[in-house]
Amino acid sequence: MTIATTHERGITTLTLDSPANRNALTARLVGELTEALGKCAQDEDVRAVVLTHTGSTFSAGADLKSPPNPYTFVGLLRQIVTLPKPVVARITGHVRAGGLGLVGACDIAAAGSDSDFAFTEVRIGVAPAVISLPLLPRMEPRAAGRYYLTGERFDAAEAVRTGLLTLTADDVDTALAPLLDGLRRASPQGLAASKELVTARVLETFDRDAEDLVQRSASLFASSEAREGMTAFLERRDPTWVL
Repeated sequence: MTIATTHERGITTLTLDSPANRNALTARLVGELTEALGKCAQDEDVRAVVLTHTGSTFSAGADLKSPPNPYTFVGLLRQIVTLPKPVVARITGHVRAGGLGLVGACDIAAAGSDSDFAFTEVRIGVAPAVISLPLLPRMEPRAAGRYYLTGERFDAAEAVRTGLLTLTADDVDTALAPLLDGLRRASPQGLAASKELVTARVLETFDRDAEDLVQRSASLFASSEAREGMTAFLERRDPTWVL
């Protein structure tokens, strides 16, 4: 199993538990996370979901050797957005590429102050296409432009400023405690209705752009430039276009 599940006082924690490959988004992990979220949606004892990780990386993005089907990944992102219960990302480490899509789909996202983030797609010849569905409606446009184009790392404080994160703290669990307490005090109906209000713009983006972005992503990944970028990444060298 790549997903570990625990439950305490109305909060189910789903832990990405594949540290050997830095919780990369494989077909298996995406499938198991989809299944676990489906169970949470149906369980009346679950008031909210926390999505976290083992190891030093929340998720390194798509596994280049065993990537998930893009439609399946879009389905997972949409499932998080439409789940009738809040989903809270808890991050204490690195997040890269497709992993940022998971963060963007969550309703609340909190990270330790030493966490860092990067849209690395541009450096292997592709683009953060599919993950734009939840991210672009939430992020500050100038910040998205900068980090999409440069692929540079940015820290948790900057991630808060951009709208990627809700909050950051040295002790993320202490910071999250009052938020989780607030979710426990909220009614299931009130939570579901309130979540519909705050996710409406994100869902409009899914409905309008999902097919186009899946096709755009597939075209980029099939290109010769992307093959060079992915090969260079796996061989730990610079791709041929680096000046």
